[in-house]
This record gives sequence, structure tokens and C-alpha cells, in this order.
Amino acid sequence: MTKKAVLLLSGGIDSTTTLAIALSEGYDAYAMSFRYGQRHEVELACAENIAKAMGVKQHSVVDIDLRAFGASALTADIDVPKHRSDAEMGEGIPITYVPARNTIFLSYALAWAEVLAADTIFIGVNAVDYSGYPDCRPEYIRAYETMANLATRAGVEGETELVIRTPLIDKTKAEIIRIGAQLGVDYGITLSCYDPGADGSACGSCDSCLLRKRGFAEAGIPDATCYR
Repeated sequence: MTKKAVLLLSGGIDSTTTLAIALSEGYDAYAMSFRYGQRHEVELACAENIAKAMGVKQHSVVDIDLRAFGASALTADIDVPKHRSDAEMGEGIPITYVPARNTIFLSYALAWAEVLAADTIFIGVNAVDYSGYPDCRPEYIRAYETMANLATRAGVEGETELVIRTPLIDKTKAEIIRIGAQLGVDYGITLSCYDPGADGSACGSCDSCLLRKRGFAEAGIPDATCYR
């Protein structure tokens, strides 16, 4: 029987590499992306292109409105921090953190996984080269997985145990890029920027762009990103 997995696909390096890993392991991938009021909504076009190029079984784009709550530079009229040093990026939780985002996204993925009778959810969270988000940590993922198996019919009836896979959680950005390159990922169709231009060009100076640039440099792989 073919293995099914729901995968959260943002259109960035980490989620695209995670998709490549899932496909390499023989999963039928059901990709889920979100239009949640993010200022970098152009990432959805990237996610759509990635899903088509990599042959996912189905790609679902879910509309939710996290701008109703704001409190993040990604969902409110707050400036995205630029040109931050490593020390600054490593201190505290940045204003680009979207409250409860991964909890909300995983809940949608959990619902779809239950409908599909899929026992695996893939998410490209990373606890090494990341911006201090609390919902990217291993302990968070373990806690959510425990909750998920208490909250679903399949879990309660013992039909299957849901597993949340985080294959990149302990990898540096350079390691992630090398893994993806070995699996044939075209990073030229991905987007990492928090504040892209209307034409999809990356700003080159937000935390995510800085981590992306450094990752390619350390991996020794050319960065095809269009920075403005």
C-alpha cells in the first residue's frame, strides 16, 4: 500500500527540501499551504510551482485570516526588521513571529491527514538556523504529536498512530541546502523573503534572506535568488 503524508508547504527552502525527502521515501505527498494574510503572499505562487514541479498528489491552499489578530510584522503594519546581526537574530523572539501559526497550520494538516487516513505529517521546522520561533522546537513538536493522538478518532480507536516528521529540525541551513541539492531540488523556484517586492524579488536584508544567503555560501552552492 502506498504511504500517504500531509506536508506543510510554504514555498521556502525548508519545506521544499522536506517535500523532496518525503517523496524520496516513497510517500504520496498531499501538500497544504496557507493564505493567512501574510505580507509575503507571493510565496503561494512559489508553493504552487513547487507542487507542480515535484509531482505532489494534491495541493490545497487554505484561506484563514491571521491579520484579524496581527501582532506580527508578517500580518500587521509593522516594519520587517532588516540588516540584523547574528547576535540580534539569536536574542529573543522576533516581531516576525506569527502567534500560534504552526499550531494552527498543524491543526489543519491533522484534520486533512485524518480524512485521508494518512499517518504522517511532514513539517520543515528547524531549531538551528532559525529566528527564535517557539513553535519550531523539538519539545513543541513532541507535545503536539502527543495531543494529536489524543484528539483524533484514529488515535483513540487505536487504528493508527500519527507521526509528525521533522527531518530538518537539527540541520543547519547549509546542510539543508546540500540535502536538497542531492535530491534534485530547484531552489530557484523557492522564496524565503519576509518582505518581497511585487515582482517577487527578495529584499536581501530580512532575517530569512540573510540566513538563506549564508546557507548557500556555506554550502558552496550558487544562490539563484533574485535580490533587489
